[in-house]
Amino acid sequence: MKSARRRSRELALQGLYAWQLSGDDAAGLQAQLAESKEFGKADSKYFARLLQGTIEHAGELERLIAPTLDRKPKELSPVERGILLLAAFELKNAPDIPYKVVINEAVELAKSFGGTDGHKYVNGVLDKLAVTLRPDERKQKA
Repeated sequence: MKSARRRSRELALQGLYAWQLSGDDAAGLQAQLAESKEFGKADSKYFARLLQGTIEHAGELERLIAPTLDRKPKELSPVERGILLLAAFELKNAPDIPYKVVINEAVELAKSFGGTDGHKYVNGVLDKLAVTLRPDERKQKA
């Protein structure tokens, strides 16, 4: 059984994928995704926060992610790039969600929607990013 937040992340990822391919704005994508049958099971407020926030801050989020990558962000698959942007947004802007939960949710998205070993790549990148964005929380868990 998927949580409402997991469904919100899945829908936000779909929106980020479409945004990368079409360049549509967050409001238009949000309206399109609100029509999907999965939308009723999602946390609509959290979905809106994720989609709007990630698109609005994409440039900044890419700059945060870039040092942890082995290639340019634009060379990532749209799915993995979307997952990393989404998770970076959560790590930076949702301190109420433990970093391990953010990483786990991103890994699950990568397993569902990404390439064969994409989840391993996503996990490695986000683990490095958590050191930068959540240093105090990382120290407490160590």
